[in-house]
Amino acid sequence: MIKKKDLMLLAHLRENSRAHLKEIARKTKIPVSTLHDRIKAKAGDAIIRNSCLLDFDMLGFSVKAHVMFKINKADKENVRKYLKKSLNVNNMYKINNGYDFIVEFVFKTVSDMENYLEDVDQKFRIKSKNVHYIIEDIKREEFLSNANFVPVLFPSEPQ
Repeated sequence: MIKKKDLMLLAHLRENSRAHLKEIARKTKIPVSTLHDRIKAKAGDAIIRNSCLLDFDMLGFSVKAHVMFKINKADKENVRKYLKKSLNVNNMYKINNGYDFIVEFVFKTVSDMENYLEDVDQKFRIKSKNVHYIIEDIKREEFLSNANFVPVLFPSEPQ
């Protein structure tokens, strides 16, 4: 079970992964050496990767969509590998309820995306796909990014 102080550390890192350990130590009242050890212990486990969130619109990639795929059983693994290699795939998940994958695509234009999806349709036996264009990011990557939320999750947990 994860400890409250570990969760506080992770929340501070989610809020700003470039924050100095001294700053986090001051806010959490955890010594810098302990923070360093806890981060090292979580690396590759709870901390999968440090990365930055991008505004794709500002970079010229204004088309984002989530596409749910239902794939012929014989092609499922090949489609998974194909989509996983695609530079236009931002996120990909295996799902249930009649579909196999949900994929977040990022493209410069709708035409680029439609051409890509046609290519997928031609290469593989896709039973069905359901495309949802993302109009606006309302909330993104915010779960556990506020250290003030930690006491609410673990109100009586010893530190």
